[in-house]
Amino acid sequence: MGERIIYFLFTDTGSYLSKAINFYTKKSLNHVSIGFDPQLKELYSFGRKQPRNPFIGGFIKEDIHSEFLKRSTCELYSFKVTEEEYEGILLNIKEIEAKKQLYKYNFIGLFGVMFEVEINRKFALFCSEFVATVLRDMKRFQFGKPISFITPADIRSYPGMQLIYKGILGDYSEQKEPEKVIQDQAVTKQSFIFLISSRFKRLGLK
Repeated sequence: MGERIIYFLFTDTGSYLSKAINFYTKKSLNHVSIGFDPQLKELYSFGRKQPRNPFIGGFIKEDIHSEFLKRSTCELYSFKVTEEEYEGILLNIKEIEAKKQLYKYNFIGLFGVMFEVEINRKFALFCSEFVATVLRDMKRFQFGKPISFITPADIRSYPGMQLIYKGILGDYSEQKEPEKVIQDQAVTKQSFIFLISSRFKRLGLK
């Protein structure tokens, strides 16, 4: 069975809503999106449909080059999945996308997280609730709590997540090709392992 890679982008735009969520959670990077290529051309989430209006939200295909996102601080993670899992996640996203006109951003659900009250609304999701929903069929990607309680921090700290970039989002695509970033990190990791192995051999250790 083949192996594929999916990507999780965590951002902090510095908006009033982001600041309010950060204040409550005591953590930053409280918006999460899921993508399928290192260039982040195919990147999905639930968020504001109009950059200047946080109260009109729903299913969105995000543009990392937009004025709203490119200045945000971010962390980008990769996660390995099977071919079957990859196709299942895509199918779940496409099913939501096909009904995107029905979906709204789940502002009420955010209060449910704050007060630990499970709120399940039909056709309403917030960003981490959306990501957890499209990953729901992955048996090894479970959190042990209701989907409506899952936060970006839960996803970011999940075992198997590999940090591949941290900084300003606009710099990610400008400083070098995303594939090269990932390749360079893989080479650096291999070089480090080789260096450690060589030093152990010099000391006569195996």
